Amino acid sequence: MILNARLRSRGCALLLALTAICALLLPLGGARAQDISAPLAQLATDNYNDTEAALGALALSGSPAAAGIVAALADGKLVFSTSPRQVFLKTDAGLVDPVTQQAVASPPPVKPVRVNNRIRRAVEAAMGALSLVSPDPAKRLDAAVAVARSRDEAALPALEAALAKETDARVKSALTLARASIVMGKAGISDAERIAAIQTVGAEGNQDALAILRSVPADASPAVKEAAAGAIAGIERNLAMWGIAQNVWYGLSLGSVLLLAAIGLAITFGVMGVINMAHGEMVMLGAYTTFVVQEVIRTSWPGLFDASLLIAIPLAFLFTGLIGVLIERTVIRFLYGRALETLLATWGISLILQQAIRTIFGPTNREVGAPSWMSGSFDIGLMSITYGRLWIIIFATLVFAALLAVLRLTRIGLEMRAVTQNRRMAASMGIRTNWVDAMTFGLGSGIAGIAGVALSQIDNVSPNLGQSYIIDSFLVVVFGGVGNLWGTLVGAMSLGVANKLLEPYAGAVLGKIALLVIVILFIQKRPRGLFALKGRAIEA
Repeated sequence: MILNARLRSRGCALLLALTAICALLLPLGGARAQDISAPLAQLATDNYNDTEAALGALALSGSPAAAGIVAALADGKLVFSTSPRQVFLKTDAGLVDPVTQQAVASPPPVKPVRVNNRIRRAVEAAMGALSLVSPDPAKRLDAAVAVARSRDEAALPALEAALAKETDARVKSALTLARASIVMGKAGISDAERIAAIQTVGAEGNQDALAILRSVPADASPAVKEAAAGAIAGIERNLAMWGIAQNVWYGLSLGSVLLLAAIGLAITFGVMGVINMAHGEMVMLGAYTTFVVQEVIRTSWPGLFDASLLIAIPLAFLFTGLIGVLIERTVIRFLYGRALETLLATWGISLILQQAIRTIFGPTNREVGAPSWMSGSFDIGLMSITYGRLWIIIFATLVFAALLAVLRLTRIGLEMRAVTQNRRMAASMGIRTNWVDAMTFGLGSGIAGIAGVALSQIDNVSPNLGQSYIIDSFLVVVFGGVGNLWGTLVGAMSLGVANKLLEPYAGAVLGKIALLVIVILFIQKRPRGLFALKGRAIEA
């Protein structure tokens, strides 16, 4: 009896594989391909053999309704009546004809189609065969990946037939991997065939291929085991290289965030010598400006949501810039030359701004949505690139280039550079240094505001948003060189990449501590940072 059961199971698997091949070869549009009355009649019984045969016939039929019927059987929603003998789909609204999808006006008494483990295996095989011939490439890709993971030998004929007809490059690659994974573990094949399959799997170079190679049978020949070990070593090297590349990408994206947060602080600190502890709150105000803009658009002009960030950028710059000028004119102008008092005053201002935001918007996080053009990701090799991070890197680059152009090509930029190098000489040449200070503080605060627009896409918008970046911003400014934009760029990217490369080995907390120690040791050797400003007053 056990032998008969095994033979019957193998016969079922072979039947399903053959029906899948026929489904690939038969035209889907003909009348014969659409006729599934016979398998539906077989399903309307309590006989497991009839149910199994019906599943094979459904995989053969190519009918658009076949996949829904098989799925309903898997979900326990396929029922039948004995008088008349008919099959229905059970839904929340009642019984539905499985072919026409029309509701049954006078439903007869029904009972579910019975399922056991053998039928469940047949259902999985039928669904896999139907998915391999689906007109949707995404479904064919999912089916190929599922077959590769299951490594079911019964699916091999269907895979080979599907591979011969496939035109999509990604799906064809997945089908090739699935076929090789089955051949690699199949009994009764030569070592040459098995080694060729191992090489095919190894060429994929990803985690799925690595898992398949590690399942080489223990009784395989030494040549096969050696080929598998070589392929595994190659994949591990490949994954390590792509892992480093992925961490470098993460580091560049973190560096762009640090650049946005620190670039305004760099010019403020460089020109005015003010330790602005409220700089993080300018970032926070920019993020809340984005939230307000999106709320107004959601309620009044929902069609403009994709342009919400483009609208928020100038508004955040103007709003935080005006706040910065107000702070400089009312508080900081009376504290120049007194670094400790400036630090304490701006720290108090940061607390006031945080409490004001808590009073207006509450202490909880606020939702800022991502436009459609910032959603999703794409792959480069084994790297995953998210559009949100990519656009932030581009945005940070544009902000840096715009600020560099302002400092190099405009009168206010020339005056700011003059005040940075020698304040008293600039004043003697007729430059209104107090006006330059106000504009510099406003410009630095405005840039912090548009940094908040970008950070609203990758971090929680809350009253504490700025506190997460203020220390790292000072670290970037000091490491790169006070007041030097190129130093800020190099410092931000260097610290961002170094942080992400250290994290896998030391962890997030220890990685930051190690990075801080490295920067402190570096500053002991170069107190002015990577790129020190030149000028008589600075060098004195």
